[in-house]
Amino acid sequence: MKDLEMISTVYLCLKACLVMEQRINLKRWLHFLLFSLFFDISFGEVRYVLPEEMQLRSVIGNVARDLGLEVRELDARRARVVAEGTSQLCELDTASGNLLISQRIDREELCAQASVCIIQYQLLLEDPLQAYSLVLDIEDINDNSPVFAAREINLDLVESTVLGRRFPLESAHDPDLGTNSVREYKLSPNDHFALEMSTQINGNAYPELVLKKALDREAQAEHVLKINGIDGGNPVRSGTASIHIRVLDANDNVPVFSQRVYKASVPENSAIGTVIATLNATDLDEGVYGEITYSFSHLSDKMGGVVEMNPLSGEVRVAGVIDYEEASKHELDVQAKDGGGQASHCKLIIDVIDVNDNKPVIEVKSASANVAEDCRPGTMVALINIYDLDTGNSGRVTCTISDHVPFKFVSEVKNYYMLVTDGILDRELQPEYNITVTATDGGSPSLSSVKVLTIVVNDINDNPPTFTQNEFNANILENQPVGTFVMKVKAEDVDDASNAKLLYYISKDTNSEVSSFLTINSETGELFTSRLFDYEQSVHFQIKVTARDGGDPPLSTTCTVNVFIKDQNDNAPVILYPVQTTGFIAEDMVPLEAPRGYLVTKVVAVDADSGHNAWLSYRIIKATRHDLFIVGLHTGEIRTVRPFMEDDEPKQSVVVLVTDNGPESLSATATVSVVIGDGLPVLHELFEFADESQASDNLTLYLIVALLTVSSLFILLISGVFYFKLCRRGYVYRSTTDSLPVFPTTYCPSTLTDFSRCGTLLKDERYDSFLTTGSWRGDFRFGTNTDTDTLKKRSAAYQKNTLRRTSTDRSSLKVRAGPPHPCYVVT
Repeated sequence: MKDLEMISTVYLCLKACLVMEQRINLKRWLHFLLFSLFFDISFGEVRYVLPEEMQLRSVIGNVARDLGLEVRELDARRARVVAEGTSQLCELDTASGNLLISQRIDREELCAQASVCIIQYQLLLEDPLQAYSLVLDIEDINDNSPVFAAREINLDLVESTVLGRRFPLESAHDPDLGTNSVREYKLSPNDHFALEMSTQINGNAYPELVLKKALDREAQAEHVLKINGIDGGNPVRSGTASIHIRVLDANDNVPVFSQRVYKASVPENSAIGTVIATLNATDLDEGVYGEITYSFSHLSDKMGGVVEMNPLSGEVRVAGVIDYEEASKHELDVQAKDGGGQASHCKLIIDVIDVNDNKPVIEVKSASANVAEDCRPGTMVALINIYDLDTGNSGRVTCTISDHVPFKFVSEVKNYYMLVTDGILDRELQPEYNITVTATDGGSPSLSSVKVLTIVVNDINDNPPTFTQNEFNANILENQPVGTFVMKVKAEDVDDASNAKLLYYISKDTNSEVSSFLTINSETGELFTSRLFDYEQSVHFQIKVTARDGGDPPLSTTCTVNVFIKDQNDNAPVILYPVQTTGFIAEDMVPLEAPRGYLVTKVVAVDADSGHNAWLSYRIIKATRHDLFIVGLHTGEIRTVRPFMEDDEPKQSVVVLVTDNGPESLSATATVSVVIGDGLPVLHELFEFADESQASDNLTLYLIVALLTVSSLFILLISGVFYFKLCRRGYVYRSTTDSLPVFPTTYCPSTLTDFSRCGTLLKDERYDSFLTTGSWRGDFRFGTNTDTDTLKKRSAAYQKNTLRRTSTDRSSLKVRAGPPHPCYVVT
C-alpha cells in the first residue's frame, strides 16, 4: 500500500507540473516517469505512463534495465511483446532493450471518454519461457479542438420574449479529458444577448443564451452572433459556431420536457426496432406553435446507425447492432422544437446491458511442439492467453485440459496459463499427446472455446536392445567353405531413430580362441564361418553376440549362440581286427568238427564319422569257398554255413568288404585267414546260427521302433530347447560272446576326449539313435568315455577268450592290442 501511495503522489505531481508549466521538455518528462516506474517493478509488472500521439520510434522505456535483464538475453531468448486483445502499438528493440512506439497512439480512439486508459501487453521470453506484464498508461494531451455539432445554430424568437429568458445551446464536443476539454464559452459582443453557463444534474456544464434587452422585430429582424468554445489546454484550442436568431411574432411558450435527463437500458444485440425509451415534451401554445418535433442535437457517426428517433412520438428505437464491448454507455442530446422555432433540450443516457455473446478467446503465445521424455515434472510446454470480452460472470473463464494426461495448467499472471508436465513421460507408451484445452465462461448459458495442442514426446535412449531369443542354436555341416552363412541373430529396440539403430559384434566375453571361428555382419546380425570345421575335432562351440544401439550413451545386451557341427561322411571305415599288415595276416583257428552256425571269428571295424555315416555293413566279396562261411551284415561275425568236409582246404581265405551308410558310402576290406584244425575242441557257446529271415523281420521292427523313438525325442527337444542341452548318448550292442577287442590308442588320441568321437559309437552332446541287426541277442547300453574300468574288464575278457579259442596253437594267432583307452567298443 505504501508503494501505491507513492506512485499516486508521483503521478499527481507530474500532472500538476504539466498544468503549471506552459511547455515541458519531453526528455525531462520521460526521466521523471522512469523514476516512478521503479516502484511499479516491485508488483511483478512494469508500468509506463506516456502521452498519446508520440512520434513513431519514440522510446517508452528500457525494458531490459527495468526488469533486471541483460540486453544480450533478449535476442538469445527470442524476446517479443504481444498484445492482449488489442492492436500492437509498440515493439521491442532487442538490440538496446528499449520499448518503442510502432503505431500512432490516439487515446480518444482507444479509450473514448474513459478516465483511465490502460493498455496491457506481455513481454515473452523463451528458452526458458517467462512472461512479464507491461502496462501502458496513456495520458491525454490537448490534441483536439472543441467542435460544435452544428456550425450554425438557428433560433426563432418572438419579439415578445421576456427579458432574462434563457435558451440552452448545444455544448461544444472535445474528445480530450480534464483540463484539455472545454472549459469556457465566449459570445461575440452584442446589445441583446449574454452567455451564461448552467449545470446539468450529472454535473456537465452547457451554455445558455440569455436575453438581456427586448427584441423588436421591426427594428431588427435578425441577429447573428458568434460563440467560441475554449478548452483549458496549453496551448489553448477553440471551436466556433454561428448563432442565427430570427425574430418572430410572439410565441410565448417553449416546449418543456418532462425530465431534464432520461435514463434507459437496453441489452446488447437487441433486435432492430426495439424501443429503448419514449421522450415527452409539452408546449402550451396552440396551433403551429404547439406542434413539437423531436430530434437528436448531436449524433456521432458510430451512433448514427445504432439508434433512431421518431420525430413525432419521441420514441427512441434500436436501428443497428448495439455492442457492449464497443461502448457500455451512450449519452445523447435530444431537442424538442415547436412550430414557432423555439426549442428545449434534454439528455438521454442509455446503459447497454452486457450479455454473454462472446466466446472465450484462446491464444497460444508460445508453445514447444516437442518435449523430452526425461523432462522433470513442472517443465513448461506452452504459454496460453485466455480471456473473454464480456464482463461479470460472462467474462469469468475457467480452463480445463484433457483427462488422464501427464500435464496440468499453472497460472501466475492473470489470464495467462502455463501448460507444464505433471508426471513421467514415456515415449514408448505414448509418443504423442493431443491435449484439448477447453475454456468456459460463467454466462448463462455458458459459452466455451476449444483448442487442441499437439505435443510430441522426444525419444531418449532409455531402453536397451532385446534379442528375440536369449539363446540361439545353429547347425552347420563340417568342411563347409569359409564365408558360409550360419544363421542370423535379431535384436529389437523400442526406442526411436538413432537410439534404435543396432550394431552387432562378437562379445569380448567369448573365449578368445572361439571368437575367431565366426564373423558377423554388424548391421544385419548375419553370422558366417571364418574357418573350416571338423566334426571329428569339435562338435559344438559357443559364442556370445552383443547388440549395441546408437544412443548416447549407448546401451547393449548379449545373447548366446550355440553352434553345432554336423557330421559328413568324410571318413572311411578302419579295420581294427584282424590286424591288416603288409606281408602278415593273423590266422583264426576253427575245429574241424565245427557245426553249422559256428562262430569262426569277427571282423571289427570302426568309422570316425557319426550316426548313419558310421553304421557299418559287412559282406564277403571273395572267399576260397563261397558256400562255407557267412558274415553278419552289421555284426561282422563270420560263421560257418555248413559242416566242414574232407575235401575242404585246410586254410581258407575270406575277404570282407566293410562299407558305411553315408550318402556316398566309403569302404574298406579285411582279409581273414581261417585255419581248420583237427582235434580242436568245439565250444558250445560259439555255436548259434542266426535265422536270417527272423533277423530281417526283427530289424524292420526295431527300425520302426527307432523311428518312433527319434520322432518323440525330436518333439521333446523342440519343446525343451531353452531348458535342456542335448544329451550325449551312444548305443552299444552286447552279444552273447564276451570277446571285446580293444581299440588302438593311435586311433583314439587322448587329446580328443573332450570334443571328438572315438570309433563308431562315441560320446556326443547330439546323438543319432539307430539299431543294428542281431540286436535281439543283446541290449542297448549307454557308454561313457570315462568308464575306464569297464573297458579294461572287457578288454581282458576278450584276450582271455581269444587265448582259450587258440589254446592248441597260440603262436598261430597274433593280436596287436594296445593298452586300454577310454573309448567306445563294439562286439
